[in-house]
Amino acid sequence: MVIPTRGVLYPARLPQFHRLPPPAEAADLVVWCWIPEWDIEPGRSSRQELVSFPALNLVVEGGEGVGGSGVVLAGATTRVSHRDLSGRGWGVGALLRPAAVAALTDTPGALLDRVEAVGAPELQSAVATAMATGEGHRERAAGALCDWLRERVGPVSAPARHANAMSELLMADPSVRTPEQAAARLAVSVRTLQRMAHRYVGLSPAAMIRRRRLQEAAERIRSDPATDLATVAAELGYADQAHLSNDFRTALGFSPSAYRAGAGPGRA
Repeated sequence: MVIPTRGVLYPARLPQFHRLPPPAEAADLVVWCWIPEWDIEPGRSSRQELVSFPALNLVVEGGEGVGGSGVVLAGATTRVSHRDLSGRGWGVGALLRPAAVAALTDTPGALLDRVEAVGAPELQSAVATAMATGEGHRERAAGALCDWLRERVGPVSAPARHANAMSELLMADPSVRTPEQAAARLAVSVRTLQRMAHRYVGLSPAAMIRRRRLQEAAERIRSDPATDLATVAAELGYADQAHLSNDFRTALGFSPSAYRAGAGPGRA
């Protein structure tokens, strides 16, 4: 399931932004593809702030507003991140499942909060060509990225599929609130769960759960500014509102109340 804007702190400030499901044959490798496109008047810039999903991204960049063109592997993040866009450009990214990560890096933990160039000129060319076409260019660009990944990864192994199941639980299942619960659902020990998370994502299972809950909290506060923060905290499994506030300040640098004041519907 593609979630349109979760993780984007200020959707009203976005340029054109689309999330697309991957082709069916790439569903074991990609959660979804995401494509921003922008054309910003000279002398201005647009800061895009994200509380990213606990996963890695493969990104093809084009245009003048991202520091040039190229292909990068972006690691998982431990805090809010941002990009300053200017000029005219685009990006085509894939939110990766663990099965794809294993073919791109042996040490995802070394990529936390950083990006690494990927030598793939053929991928850059294929995606840039697709983005330069007319109607349906986004779908063609996403297809080119997913085709390249499929060739790079090859057959998906049983351990990689198990890691995919781990990531799906920790990233998307709100009923899973502790590593112990996730381990029980996957029929593995907590230690095995921890090893999988570090091998395929670079974060601990607890950190992945915290990131999902933080995203969910931000989404609720932004979409319904009148919502009671204590209720949000309780529904998402925080011990109390103070723990929610601490999570916000640690990862984002501001309180839920401050975020609500500046991120509600209609605020730019």
